[in-house]
Amino acid sequence: MRFLALLLLAPWLLILAWAYWSYPKSLIVNGTRRAFDVLALLAAALLSVQLTVLAFDSVEIRQVGQFGPESGGIWKQVIPALYAYGGFVAVLAAALLIRHLVWRRRKPE
Repeated sequence: MRFLALLLLAPWLLILAWAYWSYPKSLIVNGTRRAFDVLALLAAALLSVQLTVLAFDSVEIRQVGQFGPESGGIWKQVIPALYAYGGFVAVLAAALLIRHLVWRRRKPE
């Protein structure tokens, strides 16, 4: 159950990864940039997994007497999904900024 949130979020993260890989078309494409892109996507994926584990382990579900967990048990899956998404997007946003600064086409002066 620990990675259920990440499993349900995976299709959207794959779409974001594809968008990062494909756009913008105006940047210079070479081996160094593709290596940077692969490393950025791997870092985003690894951070998402780590944040999912961290968030899942930190969420506490209180017991309500003899009736079991209270109705807030959904947060055991929502919080890890939010952490994973936030980490993934943060890494890709930083990589987009770096990629734009390094590999943009420069106009001749």
